[in-house]
Amino acid sequence: MRIVSKWSVRTAGIALAFVPAIRAQEVGAPPIPPKAQTVEVTPTNIQANVGDKVKFSAVAKDVSGNALSAKPMIWFAAPFDVAGADKEGVVVFHQPGEVTVGAVVAGKPGYAHVTVVALPVAKIDIAPVTQALVAGSTTVLSSTARSSNGDPRADTPIHWTSKSPAIAQVDESGMVTAKSAGAATLVATAGPANAEVSVRVVADAIQKVAVEPETTSAKTGDVVHFTATAQSAKGAPVKDIFTSWTVGGPNATIYPDGAFVATLPGTYKVMAAVGSHTAVASITVAPRNAEREIDVIAHIPLKAADGSAIQTTEEWIMGNHLYIASLADKIYDYDISDPSKPKALDSLKADARLINDVSTTPDEKVGVFTREGASTRKNGIVIFDPSDPAHLKVLSEYTETVTGGVHSAFINTHYVYITDDATGSLRVIDFQDAQHPKEVARWEVQNATAATIAGPMGPMSSGRYLHDLYVKDGLAYLAYWRDGLIVLDVGNGMKGGSPEHPQLVSQYKFNHYELYGNGWLAGTHTTFRYNNYLFVGDEVFPAQFDIDSKERIPVRGVCHVMDITDIEHPREVAIYEVPEGGIHNFWADNDMLFIGDYAGGGRVLDISGELRGNLYQQGREIARIWTGDPAGYRANLPFSWGAQPANGLIYYNDINTGIWIAKLGKPRFKGSTTAPPLQEKAE
Repeated sequence: MRIVSKWSVRTAGIALAFVPAIRAQEVGAPPIPPKAQTVEVTPTNIQANVGDKVKFSAVAKDVSGNALSAKPMIWFAAPFDVAGADKEGVVVFHQPGEVTVGAVVAGKPGYAHVTVVALPVAKIDIAPVTQALVAGSTTVLSSTARSSNGDPRADTPIHWTSKSPAIAQVDESGMVTAKSAGAATLVATAGPANAEVSVRVVADAIQKVAVEPETTSAKTGDVVHFTATAQSAKGAPVKDIFTSWTVGGPNATIYPDGAFVATLPGTYKVMAAVGSHTAVASITVAPRNAEREIDVIAHIPLKAADGSAIQTTEEWIMGNHLYIASLADKIYDYDISDPSKPKALDSLKADARLINDVSTTPDEKVGVFTREGASTRKNGIVIFDPSDPAHLKVLSEYTETVTGGVHSAFINTHYVYITDDATGSLRVIDFQDAQHPKEVARWEVQNATAATIAGPMGPMSSGRYLHDLYVKDGLAYLAYWRDGLIVLDVGNGMKGGSPEHPQLVSQYKFNHYELYGNGWLAGTHTTFRYNNYLFVGDEVFPAQFDIDSKERIPVRGVCHVMDITDIEHPREVAIYEVPEGGIHNFWADNDMLFIGDYAGGGRVLDISGELRGNLYQQGREIARIWTGDPAGYRANLPFSWGAQPANGLIYYNDINTGIWIAKLGKPRFKGSTTAPPLQEKAE
């Protein structure tokens, strides 16, 4: 969650917070200037291209329509990930979509509207056809059109032709029909871009096709692998040939590799076709019935001295201690040795409007929290001593290269990997000497339109934004907003990287504009590695919102499940999306994903076995907890930030209502089998 946006890109109502109040007339004081009735921002209703820079002007007029001499106090553009405005009114456009450009002049806001068009398609990626097609076979080619910045483009149709139609025909949509033995080249065209793929066709020497298993059973969400074998007239196996799969039944998918997964219970017919030869199998699917009760053990609402609710941000559990950050200027810690009766220990204050992340080393000798919105405009991180949790102490601050603000941090050994708001870069800070931390590395994704602009709270990145990161086994997984997922070698060895010399391993881009449309801030927000999967969450907010408002904030957001068995070529295999919610932070352990889903509250998801398809529709949800509270910052509204399993319990942190300590209970359905109870451990 980029709370800094509340000072830089939201509506005039937010921008007006920076406009000094006009004093009443005083004796001897200068005359009060005329009041602005309207503000005209030009040009408006124009079209721009990604990468364009346009100079805007703003003129305030009084009630009579006379122009005032006042100059703009603030320029802004929203959504911030589509465009950015500098203090002179020059706007740079980064992504396609609808943009509102605004200025505040003499206390009055004015707006212009711009439509940013997408870059043309520059490249087509085609999945290779590695197996031979038997004459008579059909298959649909898999391809992705991309802009020059790598964004996938589903909005541009791909047209197909064959250079050898006597061998393999292809229709406009990419369905190939194998005609006769030989090799054929198929051509894809999308706008100015084109690409080719080769296919092999072999003569039909098949006598028989069989499918295994012939019949089986599963539950919704289970992935069952079917295999097809072909034999020649002499009974010899025919290998390296393409099999086409289809499925019939209530609602299921079968993938090109024969992997089957159902979202609804019922009986399904699975068919394998090799040329004109077919074989069938059946599978009976039962409901998953994964749901379990969830019991609240304790609730910790954060309160100010006057009793008002404080908005909660990140949490961190280590051993018997709970650390909590706030959308304010303090962190707090609690003794949770008896989790049913959490005991407040201490708090630590810093110059900040937002403390987003807080964490410690495993031995609780060193802790780090991040700062944004400092009054001195020197943000960065604070390194503190949590060794005596009842008496937290500041050890040092690091602001030298990150004065613009740090949103997220991840501790790994004696390094902390942090995000830099001002440049959108990754910084690696060595705190082995905790009183004298030093930067040892900087890395940033290459982005042709990125710039650093002057914001109301100091310099900020426009067009390149690193939101969050996760480090495990020498690999750093970066949630790089509109630049997608970045994987770096920071000590794994596969690319010769180290904390001091991060090296790129791979990048996977999403098209958030196509996923969510106009009017939304949307980008790759968070990551978590578990086994051969990487869970990658989007964060999706309205283009303009006020985090200080007591009103409901609409949210959206998908969790993408990436198979990273081949880490250099991540591929999306599944999604999880709560229709009424919006993914924020999560934590995987013991075959479960523990999720803060904003408006959807706290969730627990079964991630056992192989994952494919829509996990929500498959009934993989184990439990959910409503984290709303009548006394919360927003009454009766959950705004669940994240979750962390620890010591057999689940700790949910909610922006509106604080910390909820919960425990999984008994299954809700008789005879159900679900993930095992949480292990008694902290991670």
